[in-house]
Amino acid sequence: MTHASTPPNFIKNIITEDLKSGKVGKVITRFPPEPNGYLHIGHAKAIWINFTIADEFGGRTNLRFDDTNPLKEDVEYVNSIKEDVKWLGFEWEELHFASDYFEEMYKRALLLIRKGKAYVDDQSADEIRETRGTLTEPGQNSPYRDRSAEENEDLFKRMRAGEFKDGEKVLRAKIDMASPNINLRDPIIYRIAHATHHNTGDAWCIYPMYTFAHPLEDAIEGVTHSLCTIEFEDQRPFYDWVIAETEMESTPHQYEFGRLNLAQTVTSKRKLKMLVDQGIVDGWDDPRMPTISGLRRRGYTPEAIKNFVFEAGISKAQGIVDLKMLEHFIREDLKMKAPRTMAVLDPLKVVITNYPEGQVEMLEAENNSENEEMGTRQIPFSREIYIEREDFMENPPSKYFRLFPGNEVRLKHAYFIKCNEVIKDAEGNVTEIHCTYDPETKSGTGFTGRKVKGTIHWVEASQAVPAEFRLYEPLIADEEADEETLEEKTFLDQINPNSLRVVQGFVEPGLKEAKPEDKFQFFRHGYFNVDMKHSKPGAPVFNLIVSMKSSFQLPKNS
Repeated sequence: MTHASTPPNFIKNIITEDLKSGKVGKVITRFPPEPNGYLHIGHAKAIWINFTIADEFGGRTNLRFDDTNPLKEDVEYVNSIKEDVKWLGFEWEELHFASDYFEEMYKRALLLIRKGKAYVDDQSADEIRETRGTLTEPGQNSPYRDRSAEENEDLFKRMRAGEFKDGEKVLRAKIDMASPNINLRDPIIYRIAHATHHNTGDAWCIYPMYTFAHPLEDAIEGVTHSLCTIEFEDQRPFYDWVIAETEMESTPHQYEFGRLNLAQTVTSKRKLKMLVDQGIVDGWDDPRMPTISGLRRRGYTPEAIKNFVFEAGISKAQGIVDLKMLEHFIREDLKMKAPRTMAVLDPLKVVITNYPEGQVEMLEAENNSENEEMGTRQIPFSREIYIEREDFMENPPSKYFRLFPGNEVRLKHAYFIKCNEVIKDAEGNVTEIHCTYDPETKSGTGFTGRKVKGTIHWVEASQAVPAEFRLYEPLIADEEADEETLEEKTFLDQINPNSLRVVQGFVEPGLKEAKPEDKFQFFRHGYFNVDMKHSKPGAPVFNLIVSMKSSFQLPKNS
């Protein structure tokens, strides 16, 4: 179901008109993450939009790191972002860093100062915040707003030279403190930060603010359509002001689309970092995390993620997407790809008392009943097997069709067995059950003598491979919760205590050498992925990707 192009949308309409009118000659977009964390599912939409739309129009997309804040950025994040973009199946035309342009940005800031469009302010951050005004009240001019261009230039050069402490001075754009758009009330465009930068080292101690740097980067790279999420819409007037007042030769334009908000999912980097720093998860790539690397480790595929963002669509509207929709697409992607095998997560031993001792026979089992091309495999069967503990009840309720004393069920790919005896320990716990089998009922022989209502899965005991299974639930248990309703102060109180459950069980012998990121459908349990961090040869660890079924249905017009 992988889509080659984006659906009809307002951005494509704009680009079509721009090309038709000659406003642009070649479409150039960019994906510009800040390397202060790992990419998440929301970024997948931005990546897909930028790369796919540019490709549709024969254009190109650059990968650019907006690394203007050395206090939060790290080369670890740079490398993870590169890997995630490639894993999703996209290739950038050019690789850039905002820090590549620091000298050019500095010169453009000097130009603003000389034009009387920027000034050095000595106010503290709190004082600037207090005088910014509100949505209904204008801001107040800084007492330093009317410094001469010469004084501002001297101070700014001394800021660069390292004469002042962090926070002692800032450079602000000089626009309009009474503007109804708060973003135009003399925003800060440079601040002092005596910190080592991952790319430029200690060459700089002043750094441009993102909102000032971003439009300059777009213009320097010749970006034609600067595509970003809707929260930057209020920043567009300042984006245009920077391009115009710094007299950039190229004139990019910003267009905003609705961000991808997923129910029961946190995508705020600040909150995600809290989860990592406090050890609630085992890293940015924890399979419970909505990061691209977390989804990958969980077992999601690039195709499933891209099909999901395609279905979410491109519009200006904001909305909450059901988590079950993402799960739907991984089921759809894996149902024809993943081998279907058997795993027992909570083992109960079954002894088949009338089966010959010491005998092991090989049974043929299909690898995927919906995909004959995947062929068959051989699985062992003998006197002792493991079944799921929940598939046996000593005193079952009505309409319980699995195993209980006196009842007969079918073993998947094998025989009918009937429970005859229950073995318990001193505390009364069931430790094993004894059954008999009917050799005439072997699967594939066309036996029609009688029918049973229950079919259960199993694993032969002597060759069963011990395995660990990691069973996941959403980090946020409340199905109605979303990014907006999760207040940062109470966020950690809403973490689902059952988001991870680890159990020990067995898998078929053919899975002993399963490799990291191999995916399987375990009969009745769901889809699982071999964990890339903890799994070892001969001792596999499986992450639950998604359960077998869901009530979720795509709209009929999808």
